[in-house]
Amino acid sequence: MKGIILAGGNGRRLEPITTVTNKHLLAVYDKPMVYYPLQTLLNAGINEILIISGKEHAGGFLRLLGSGKSFNCKIQYEVQEEAGGIAQALALAESFVGDDNCTVILGDNIFEDNFAEFINDFDGGARIFLKQVDDAGRFGVATLDGDKVVEIEEKPKSPKSNLAVTGLYIYDREIFNIIRTQKPSARGEMEITDVNNVYIKNGLMKAHKVAGEWTDAGTFESLFRANVLARKLAVRE
Repeated sequence: MKGIILAGGNGRRLEPITTVTNKHLLAVYDKPMVYYPLQTLLNAGINEILIISGKEHAGGFLRLLGSGKSFNCKIQYEVQEEAGGIAQALALAESFVGDDNCTVILGDNIFEDNFAEFINDFDGGARIFLKQVDDAGRFGVATLDGDKVVEIEEKPKSPKSNLAVTGLYIYDREIFNIIRTQKPSARGEMEITDVNNVYIKNGLMKAHKVAGEWTDAGTFESLFRANVLARKLAVRE
């Protein structure tokens, strides 16, 4: 299993604090933001990790994390030339993943849970992780029929459920073939929701609900929540 941290994007919703730095290099309580998704992968036993970032700040990640030696892992880097969506960024990981499976995590996601069991039991297709939230319209929103995923809507104005698709995904290698069939959405981005819906259509998607706390850090309010959660996790250590 390979690990991929997606840490690109413009971070415009957090301006002016992201005007001169990448969002994922901001401090969240006592650590840089990117440390949290990195630790999620490490806790699951993944020690080969690719970080994908924009060209303006790629050097910052290299200076911060280096080869990964200090984290007892191997870290590689890839540059996303322009912000074109999660699926576009993920396509850059094809040679890194090779014939393996991959766990993908967004660089601004902080989880309380350990996902080692789900990752170790992965046997193909795709997995998403859902969490009930009050602001589901900010995310991809999943509709379930029992435990079966029926569909995912990207940032709907009127969500059909309060189940947000968190920024953690597990895919088999077919993900790259699926991405090649996709076209940019109305937002001009290659949407990971469209890719996930292909897995759903093919009956190859499973969903698990996140038991512990989770937040992203893409807005000022969620960045505040991220600091509160990170402090809570740090006190336990």
